[in-house]
Amino acid sequence: MAYIAPIHRPSSIRHALKLNFLDPDNDCLVVAKSNRLEFYTQTAEGLSLQHSKAIYGKVTMLQKLRPALSHTDHLFVGTDRFMYFTLSWNSDKKQLQTEKTFESVADNAARESQTGERCHVDPSGRFMTLEVYEGIITVIPLVHRGKKRKQESEVAHLGEPIPSRVSEMFVRSSAFLRPRSADEKPKLALLYEDTHSQVKLKLRELAFASDNSVELDEGESYRGELELGSSHLIPIEEPTHGLIIIGETSIGYYNDESGELLTEPLEEATIFVTWARIDAQRFVLADDYGRLYLFMLVVDGRNRVESWKLEVIGKTSRASVLVYIDAGYIFVGSHQGDSQVIRIAERSMDIVQTFSNIAPILDFTIMDMGNRSGEGQTNEYSSGQARIVTGSGAYQDGSLRSVRSGVGLEDLGVLGEMEHILSLFGLKSDPSSNYEDTLLVTFVDESRVFSFDSQGEVEEVEAFAGLDLTGTTLTASNIPQGRVAQVTKNQVRITDLDGGMIVSEWSPSDSRTITAASANDSHVLVSLGGVSVVVLSINGGLNVVKEKTFDASSQVACVTLPAHFGSVCFLGFWQKSKLSVCSLDTLDPITSVQVSAESIPRSLLLTQIFADQSPTLFVAMADGNVVKYAFNPSTNELSGSSSIILGTQQATFRALPRGNGLFNVFATCEHPSLIYGSEGRLVYSAVTAETATTVCPFNSEAYPGSVAIATPGDLRIALVDTERTTHVQTLKVDETVRRITYSPNLKAFGLGTIKRILKGGEEILMSHFKLVDEIQFKELDTYPLNEEELVECVMRCELPDGSGELAERFVVGTAYLDDQNAVAVRGRILILEVTEDRMLKLVTEISVKGGCKCLSICQGKIVAALIKTIVIYNVEHESESKPELVKVASFRCSTAPIDMTVNGSMITIADLMKSAVVVEYRRGETGLPDTIVEVARHFQTTWATAVAEVDENMYLEGDAEGNLAVLSRDPNGVTDDDKKRLNVVSEMQLGEMANRIHRIDVATAPDAVVVPRAFIATVDGSLYLFGLIAADYQNLFMTLQSNLAELLTTPGGMPFAKYRAFKNQVREAEEPYRFVDGDLVECFLDVSDEIQSKAVEGLGVDVESMKAMIEGLRRLH
Repeated sequence: MAYIAPIHRPSSIRHALKLNFLDPDNDCLVVAKSNRLEFYTQTAEGLSLQHSKAIYGKVTMLQKLRPALSHTDHLFVGTDRFMYFTLSWNSDKKQLQTEKTFESVADNAARESQTGERCHVDPSGRFMTLEVYEGIITVIPLVHRGKKRKQESEVAHLGEPIPSRVSEMFVRSSAFLRPRSADEKPKLALLYEDTHSQVKLKLRELAFASDNSVELDEGESYRGELELGSSHLIPIEEPTHGLIIIGETSIGYYNDESGELLTEPLEEATIFVTWARIDAQRFVLADDYGRLYLFMLVVDGRNRVESWKLEVIGKTSRASVLVYIDAGYIFVGSHQGDSQVIRIAERSMDIVQTFSNIAPILDFTIMDMGNRSGEGQTNEYSSGQARIVTGSGAYQDGSLRSVRSGVGLEDLGVLGEMEHILSLFGLKSDPSSNYEDTLLVTFVDESRVFSFDSQGEVEEVEAFAGLDLTGTTLTASNIPQGRVAQVTKNQVRITDLDGGMIVSEWSPSDSRTITAASANDSHVLVSLGGVSVVVLSINGGLNVVKEKTFDASSQVACVTLPAHFGSVCFLGFWQKSKLSVCSLDTLDPITSVQVSAESIPRSLLLTQIFADQSPTLFVAMADGNVVKYAFNPSTNELSGSSSIILGTQQATFRALPRGNGLFNVFATCEHPSLIYGSEGRLVYSAVTAETATTVCPFNSEAYPGSVAIATPGDLRIALVDTERTTHVQTLKVDETVRRITYSPNLKAFGLGTIKRILKGGEEILMSHFKLVDEIQFKELDTYPLNEEELVECVMRCELPDGSGELAERFVVGTAYLDDQNAVAVRGRILILEVTEDRMLKLVTEISVKGGCKCLSICQGKIVAALIKTIVIYNVEHESESKPELVKVASFRCSTAPIDMTVNGSMITIADLMKSAVVVEYRRGETGLPDTIVEVARHFQTTWATAVAEVDENMYLEGDAEGNLAVLSRDPNGVTDDDKKRLNVVSEMQLGEMANRIHRIDVATAPDAVVVPRAFIATVDGSLYLFGLIAADYQNLFMTLQSNLAELLTTPGGMPFAKYRAFKNQVREAEEPYRFVDGDLVECFLDVSDEIQSKAVEGLGVDVESMKAMIEGLRRLH
């Protein structure tokens, strides 16, 4: 039973539109990212997201309509499930509202359009056309016959769709011409390819027939020849009228009145991909190479087109859609690069805003899972601890992206390089100020003070308010009456801010050392070597309230004073892992608990996380565990213990204010985490500052709400997010990163890249294998492939080096572009080593008769998936310096292998057309050759794209039509047929094509609801976490999903079951099968109490228990 939830949502943009949707007076930009609609408005800072909503279906078209009685535009949306609907904005509820829904206009007998789906609205407002299938144009009447336009109130309620057959099959582009008079029938221009591969232009007139149907009358055709590369039609506004025909080598103007075509050649041939209108005579064009052009018509005095001008403005990401926003600003929506907002200047442009996009993800690797250093138990899983590096984009937009879900840090400035910082304290030099302006930095043998002015300028000062800077400071804070309390290893000191006079001092007798300290506004608590604890009163100078010496059986390990809660303190003990709540007056325990049987408490912090709950006590254990308790200030009781592993070493806590008397907690260890409250529950989230050693809040005037962070090498000021989000770091490669692998030992990535260059109007592809440093993302070395040879796969593995030892190697599989010239050799397998000076060196290579599609390692041998066969090679050494690849076994596939996963001797192959097959590599006995034997097969037709083993005898497969299926093999089946059959145990429609699936193995709690098993990367830039649901919870979550699907509606009203039902060209299911959609289930936390209560009816669990379970699921990703 499967569970899937997004780590990174789709970021590819293929559709965008400008309209007056949210407000009658202001433009709004709507952007479609797969199945999500986002609405932006323009502000002084750039585009600002106003609303975001997921719909059930991938968006394939957007169009705007303005009904007669509406003050705002309506949005027409078409999806890949052939559902069409119009949306309006309900300004009172601040929600999208569905106005009209069309049932599917799907025609099962027709072929889907090969050139993309299109939607047009007739300029006179009478018709809308949809082009979804080859040879069929669906017309939707917008104005009903027999009604006068002035009384027309039903324009919002579109007419029923009327399919009309046309003879033009391969339509490249279409557009409505602008009418020359009010009585003129709407004309639809079609640029199409005929059966002789000639490009033609035809105009068709739309009119109502007598029986209320719509006719597409044969209009005039252009009889002359059009350029074969013609791709786009642009209708021209009045007064010029006509059409612009965009080609690869020329641009032409077609006058529909005279039937003449005026064509002028381009200076340089290119492939135009999209356009946007600036005004009646100026347009912006984008080509396949990321260039942006300004296109202008040259018109004579009688408004007739004489010629045109084309100027290059600059370079952007390769555009999928262009939208002219206003005042020279253009939105560039991209599928294979970052989307951008640019401002056009005189013959140039500026990029003013960038929207990160990691689509398409061609390959990815998992750098680390946040594992403990060395062997042993791993952290309780959260994808915030996993760092995924993707090969994203294509050609000039190619890049490496590091994706991590966690709490982000935005660096504001670095104070300087400093090593061995132990702790930090933010202080005020003016007690009446709301801001801190002094940072006390303490080291092993000294403390230093940095002063900040209101502009953020920093100065190190020799002295501050009489503080002792000659040793380590254990704690320092502002206290009432304009004073500062400081505790060092030798003394406690209270000084006056005004003048720096020492008001009071206290030192332990017998030269004992202070090993731990805590202070609040009224007391200071110190531990002397863990043997004695002293409580000092601050009021009226430092006075000993109580000193207590503990015997050898109860030594003190850590202490803390609560900031506000009563006259108690907290002591943690070395023996029996005891934690006590003690009275400040007597230091006698009021309440004691045993925290753990296996470790010792080393750090304590009591703070208020939730407004309506008791304060929370955090206990950091020496083994990396963090235990939390709820503390009741009225009874001094500790209750509600729970724990989580953050690392291998003790964490150190600092409370960070989040306003209204509430705090987040920053825990520093080898995996720094932010602990915060969300929806009444504690969330532990990884922080992107991996190297932080200590932090402190530093709310300065120049950097309000910031924190000071010390790392092993420097000290910096940063802003910390209050909650977890997904963070993406980018390294531009400017080549397609087709394949990526990671070597933890070499601390480097191996990249298989493809570069496209234009030479004399001809595209040339060059391929390389690159070695890139993991930290600096710096290219270390490049191994070029042969001409017309492309990288297909890369792998890191350990192979024999000829001396009996194993050595780390990169293996590269390639294919040649030109099959005609390469009769015998159609690919190569290369083995590369990395030398001591981090350079690539060829160890050996072998030529193969088919392109090498994928590589893996099986029992120390290389498994290569060639174009039709699976071949196993052994690395054999004639001499230590001369290894050879020797073929030991092979297996013929049904069509062509696309992906492969290996576990032990079992090899699972994703086949191009025939789904998945499991084969076993068997070594030959008594002189017989090794063999590869088919063990099991999935007998359905599926265009597989990726496969991974997610459990023993269980496989996750993605296909080209956006489905996911979990296949299971039963080796203990009753008959041989049962044993040889892969059965579907879960399936659903993801809506995005999975390019890569990688298995993950993480330790989870024994009672975990979902066990994470794989990451999935898609063409649209999504990353998903796939998990298996524990048997005890399967019915619970399936029923909850069904209940929520009935209770929640989405724009367009598409049923959830139909949206997620498996669908390919061969069959279509009614609903997802044993698959739980985390996006829907996790909505439970965000809906009203009433819906929550209805959703859990009959499930046998209450709302609070369900909330706790789903909160745990949300923390997984």
